[in-house]
Amino acid sequence: MPLSILAHRFRLAPLAAGLILLTACASGGGSRASGGVNALYTQLDQASKGYETALQQAREGDDQASEQSLRDSLDSLKQAAARCGATPGCDSQRFYSVFDRLLRLKDGSFFAGDDLETVGEEAPEEAVAGKPGGVAALPQAQRAVTLLRGHKLSELIAMNGPVKAALEMWLTQWRSNLVDTWINYQYMRYEMWPQYDKADLPEALLFGIMAKESGGKVHAVSRSGAAGPLQFMYATGLRFGLNNQSGFDTRFDPSEAARANAAYMDEQLKAFNDNLELSLAAYNGGEGRMRRMVGDNTAASFYDPTIYNQLSEETREYVPAVLAAAWLFLHPDSYNLNFPKIDGAPGRITLKRPASLSELTICMGSAQGMDDGWFRTLRNLNPRLNPQDEQPAGSQLQVPKQLESVYASRCVDGPWPILAGDLHSAVVPVVPEVVKPEPKRTVHPHSRYVVRRGDTLLGIVHKLGCSDVRELSDINDLKHHSIRAGQVLRLPSCRR
Repeated sequence: MPLSILAHRFRLAPLAAGLILLTACASGGGSRASGGVNALYTQLDQASKGYETALQQAREGDDQASEQSLRDSLDSLKQAAARCGATPGCDSQRFYSVFDRLLRLKDGSFFAGDDLETVGEEAPEEAVAGKPGGVAALPQAQRAVTLLRGHKLSELIAMNGPVKAALEMWLTQWRSNLVDTWINYQYMRYEMWPQYDKADLPEALLFGIMAKESGGKVHAVSRSGAAGPLQFMYATGLRFGLNNQSGFDTRFDPSEAARANAAYMDEQLKAFNDNLELSLAAYNGGEGRMRRMVGDNTAASFYDPTIYNQLSEETREYVPAVLAAAWLFLHPDSYNLNFPKIDGAPGRITLKRPASLSELTICMGSAQGMDDGWFRTLRNLNPRLNPQDEQPAGSQLQVPKQLESVYASRCVDGPWPILAGDLHSAVVPVVPEVVKPEPKRTVHPHSRYVVRRGDTLLGIVHKLGCSDVRELSDINDLKHHSIRAGQVLRLPSCRR
């Protein structure tokens, strides 16, 4: 059996087995293990070694033996997992650790298709002129697992409590945000990933940061003023070359934002001795604050109480959330997560008639299975354009290649561009804001009062039936409502 077929055939097998392990241990089902807990642990270790043997046999070209070894090891893992749940004292965490280890082993394996089939497709050959590196130069995503200062990214992600909690959030409450990020990123990948590749940084890290920062929305702006797909503050953006170009803030440019982010992460990794967690904390909470906390001890753990307890709640959540999103980028199938297949090949259209991005979104509808429409994608790929502004005929726009034919068939002639134009030109009545004039105070020219000994402002108001103390005080420019005997006061509209 060819190695590629073997890899594809068993791509999900170890992962499915790991999930079965976790489920079985948590369920408490199964019969009591006759050999006790130690026998189960021994069986677990042997099964893990059998998995490694299968990998080695496949490397040596003995596909038949590899297939048999892999099948035997997986069967053994399943049996041990089923017995663990019914065996007093059996630690299910040990089975989870084996599952985690197999995922890390797989990251460094020769299986080109392992769990990265969706991520690791070759980028389309069609390149957009002027894009750094060209789309054809995009590497396989398998490299994204291994490149981080000579370490495998998977080895740097500690599967501890905070990361597990973040995994649960991404798989439950944040799941739709994660999938939306994936979709948005696939259409911008040809612009963003080459910038990270130049810096030898993992693609999974870029995805994790973007998932937490903006969800892949190029025009996102936070309450604090951070902007763009990777949420740069204005001053930090300037430091890394993100500035104003003819009225356009380049923090919103996907390629430029990815370049600046890679430069920032490179700087912080050097400052924190390649400590990824501290570097991410600096990105979120400020590098100055993190350097003051860490001092010269760059080997300190992000989770060290002397550091972790000083961080804001936002930063304590941010770092494991980014790492968890990166982990899911590498291992979606292992967590019952299916990212949609996206054809992110870049394309370009030349407008045959004037149209705005909003009008194009209407006439393209849900073409190519995009149920949510193409508005977000068109905005992301043309960040310099106001989506409501009509672009003249002859303008060139960036679009996914699959939309080139859609534009020609739907948006040049026929009813859809007419409908889109009619909706876009609709006039909404403007209701003028009614500004109520301030009530004028009436002062009678001959209405005066001479203050007598013992008078107070409140007493005068009550005696003369004036409006109130404040109005009487304002008319006479009194400080602290102070009056004196013999003083002549002007009176507002008083009854007497």
